[in-house]
Amino acid sequence: MNAQLKLVLASGSPRRIELLAQAGIEPDHIHPADIDEEPQRAEHPRLLARRLAREKAQAAKSQLKDDPNYKGAYVLAADTVVAVGRRILPKAEMIDEARECLRLLSGRTHKVFTGVCLIMPNGNLRQTLVETRLRLERLSRLQMDAYLASGEWRGKAGGYAIQGLAGSFVVKLVGSYTNVVGLPLQETMSLLANAGYPVYQNWSSGKV
Repeated sequence: MNAQLKLVLASGSPRRIELLAQAGIEPDHIHPADIDEEPQRAEHPRLLARRLAREKAQAAKSQLKDDPNYKGAYVLAADTVVAVGRRILPKAEMIDEARECLRLLSGRTHKVFTGVCLIMPNGNLRQTLVETRLRLERLSRLQMDAYLASGEWRGKAGGYAIQGLAGSFVVKLVGSYTNVVGLPLQETMSLLANAGYPVYQNWSSGKV
């Protein structure tokens, strides 16, 4: 694949890498973008997801601008935000944060927003935002304690991972499942394909 058709993923998330692989895409370069992810004052969750995805893509693009291997590459970035109403839940790193997330999500409907941003080789930027609504069952003390003891929540937006043990808590899901995992596949593939990236090239070559 020539330089104009290389793909850089501005994320080190194993889940996003696995989802792209599921769709037959292996990024040519993984370049996590280290940016300030703190919400701005009164920032809506959906606007936060869009802004952070855009800033991650722009940061990676800027950092690679002098690298001849990726100067003309597509740069893909995403950011996932979990919210109860307008309250943005953290990416839980401490057990107390995860417990508070589970308490807020227990028995309630919440929303997961993922912003996806693609910067094309010509510098043009394309974005999409995907929203999924979920409701978890009312969690017992036993369920919460057992899940917290598993450690699966660590580093996860909203303090849970739907693709893991917490999938057993989900009562209802409306929208994209892969969005909740961290990258809405259908929308991402459409974004790439419409921008001229050969998303289906490996399907017919036997490389997937």
